[in-house]
Amino acid sequence: MPEDRDWEAYKVPPTRTPVSERTTSVPNPVNYFQTAFSYVFDAPVTFVRELIERLQTKDKFYYYHQKFRRVPDLSECLEGDYLCYYEAEAQWRRDRMVDQQIVEIVQERLAACKQREGPNQFQNCAKEMELLAQVTKAFQDRYGDLGYHGNARTCLMKQKHRMMEERKAAQ
Repeated sequence: MPEDRDWEAYKVPPTRTPVSERTTSVPNPVNYFQTAFSYVFDAPVTFVRELIERLQTKDKFYYYHQKFRRVPDLSECLEGDYLCYYEAEAQWRRDRMVDQQIVEIVQERLAACKQREGPNQFQNCAKEMELLAQVTKAFQDRYGDLGYHGNARTCLMKQKHRMMEERKAAQ
């Protein structure tokens, strides 16, 4: 490469980009449309959103899962106290759902152990099998034979009949 460069062939770019001059005095309609859209649609929505955000930041409430207080059992409700009946029924349904989830979790653990251990599953997964047997027996004792439309009252009657049978068998 020669030492003396031809500066006309390789010009240095300008340091500032020039601002284009408008050639017409007619206003651009896009600017009017953008301004109208901003004032008609965007500004009210933004205002309401900021208002809601300001109100919500005052009361920060982190909601992970709903916690219910324990209510009296159906056997502890007074006669004719329908609100207590309703709360006991709702509590029983929640307890049944929790027990169902416990059984499902234990089943998933047993299935994972069987998958992991392969041919040695009977030796290495004995604790999980025993735990599943205990959990399903407890679930069956409490909720078995109630059917889909079972409720707290029929469950309580089942428990009472089972206790009476155990007493007779003990005598």
